[in-house]
Amino acid sequence: MKNDRYVAIYARVSGVDQNPQMQVRELRAHCRLRNWKIYDEYIDWGVSGAKDSRPELNRLMSDAHRRKFSLVVSWKFDRFARSVSHLLRGLETFAALGIEFVSLSEQIDTTTPAGKLVFTILGAVAELERSLIGERVRAGLRNAQSRGTRLGRKPLKVLTKAELQQLREERRKSKTSFKCLAHKFGISTWSAFHLSKESNA
Repeated sequence: MKNDRYVAIYARVSGVDQNPQMQVRELRAHCRLRNWKIYDEYIDWGVSGAKDSRPELNRLMSDAHRRKFSLVVSWKFDRFARSVSHLLRGLETFAALGIEFVSLSEQIDTTTPAGKLVFTILGAVAELERSLIGERVRAGLRNAQSRGTRLGRKPLKVLTKAELQQLREERRKSKTSFKCLAHKFGISTWSAFHLSKESNA
């Protein structure tokens, strides 16, 4: 890693009565220790980590796409991301942009082989979780089918010739509404409309 690359510092506190300066102070010190140049500091003050949209995090991601820096430093994972899946999406975005990520408290640094390994493990665990959820859903569907439960939309009813003729006669003679015809013959209103328009031939 080049020591002259620019770094983005990200910090966040949930309450307006809290002060993010402790986080920022330690992050600045770490950057000085590694001879990293700080491009900008992105600080969300009084913003819950559960929120999807955070002003300073949004600005950081926007600048990341503009390649304004090549490294993001955060004090802790939960300061940056609201969940493991959110963290992985952020790290995947950074990886695609050629941006490294450092979490100071957890001592996770994707600029190092050990940090890259942790990121790979997190990704594998998330992929396993998605696979297990998918398998549970498929198993549930198979179980429902084995009990005779019908899955999916109810199949469309096919009218007999006699029913089709009756539908058209009722529509032509009494101007029965398509909705009423649909209810009477057990078909959709759309089907009642189109069937009533078709030729008797």
